[in-house]
Amino acid sequence: MSLTIIDENLTSSVILKYANIYNHDYCLWIEAMMQLLREGKLTELDIPNLLEELDEMSGSQRDALESNLEIILMHLLKYYFQSELRSRSWLLTIFEHRNRLKKAFKRSPSLQRYYQEVFLECYQTARKMTSIETGLSISNFPENSPFTTEQLLDIDYLPK
Repeated sequence: MSLTIIDENLTSSVILKYANIYNHDYCLWIEAMMQLLREGKLTELDIPNLLEELDEMSGSQRDALESNLEIILMHLLKYYFQSELRSRSWLLTIFEHRNRLKKAFKRSPSLQRYYQEVFLECYQTARKMTSIETGLSISNFPENSPFTTEQLLDIDYLPK
């Protein structure tokens, strides 16, 4: 029984050590966690901070998806509603952010479900952003997206 208590105390002090490293040298902490994983030393992992980091990674991927989606929607709205101002820069931006989404979906296919879930919300944000950037009233832009989720990702699609 006393051996178990010693093991638990040892494990707690090792975890505390890594939690301390996490707070002072993030890169060193990452390297240490990777090394522990490679060596199979799972009881020494800094689980609370690992879980926090994994959660933040997932959130970052979703935030990036939303940002790319809003940028594409905004530029498609400008392209459609300000046809006289169309530029190569807008085309490049649309292409670049579609490509970013394509890569994200390739790396994480589950993001495609999230894309469908946030499309309408992102359209509303893009609608407001477009109004601010163009100086046009938000009422100039349809309340519902004139673009489908498929059109938004279609590398060749541009509104007429």
